[in-house]
Amino acid sequence: MLFGRLHVWPNELKQASNFIQTRMQVLVPDPRANYRNIIDALVRIVRYEGISRTVRGINVTAYGAGPAHAMYFACYEKMKGILCRTGQSNHWAHGVAGSCATVLHDAVMNPAEVIKQRMQVFGSPYRNWIHCFRAVYAKEGPVAFYRSYGTQLSMNIPFQSLHFVIYEFSQDLLNRERHYNAKTHIVSGGLAGAVAAAATTPLDVCKTLLNTQEKCAHVTNSNGISGFVEAFRTVYRFRGVKGFFSGVTARVLYQMPSTAISWSVYEFFKAYITKQRLDSSPENDFKVDPSSVVRVRVQATVAD
Repeated sequence: MLFGRLHVWPNELKQASNFIQTRMQVLVPDPRANYRNIIDALVRIVRYEGISRTVRGINVTAYGAGPAHAMYFACYEKMKGILCRTGQSNHWAHGVAGSCATVLHDAVMNPAEVIKQRMQVFGSPYRNWIHCFRAVYAKEGPVAFYRSYGTQLSMNIPFQSLHFVIYEFSQDLLNRERHYNAKTHIVSGGLAGAVAAAATTPLDVCKTLLNTQEKCAHVTNSNGISGFVEAFRTVYRFRGVKGFFSGVTARVLYQMPSTAISWSVYEFFKAYITKQRLDSSPENDFKVDPSSVVRVRVQATVAD
């Protein structure tokens, strides 16, 4: 659970970039929220809505990130241990372990993502995350919080599989002994996050549509967008192929520091706790220093 609490900080750091990404993925944006690029979006949001607007939904994200990341890393380490019994690096096992961890992580984070993105869209009527939760639940029921769960998994399973494979592969090249080395963890984590984020952006665009349920998307279905296939068709109808890569730069920019910080913090405390556990092991209390044995024998010989 310690690792889960530590990973709340990286999630808060990436909130502003994630906010801009959500705004840029809107299919038919309000004319006042039609941005040319990331810089234009940030400047206009801060100027007309205030800088505090960029951290809307940060509370619910923080509440969900703790338990979600705790289960995420615990499941990953457990599955990796089971699948890599020989102790050798196995990229297939890393991908499978990452996929299993993602199922648990997203089960916790999906409702938080829905609330966060509902609060991030331009003109959001919600005062805070509690107001948003109550209003969505009253109008759409509990299904609203898991409408995008399938799409979330279809995006995050390949994202996390690719993420873990690239991270472990980078560690094989940069840190073969697997000792704690902040520089290699930061580089490997940032690279893994950037590549995985860019590759899964089209799925993230569909997930955003499912979470926000834009009114323009209800033209053909008054009940809203209910699945990945329908979301895919809707994005293509409004924005074409280019629409699937809306916000790709913002997505890469918020994933790189997030994964870099997450891995460096996680590996640090993993190494620290492992060292403390070994130092406090009962076996260490009965270890005999070989050099002391030699000295005793020499002294005994001299005495004789």
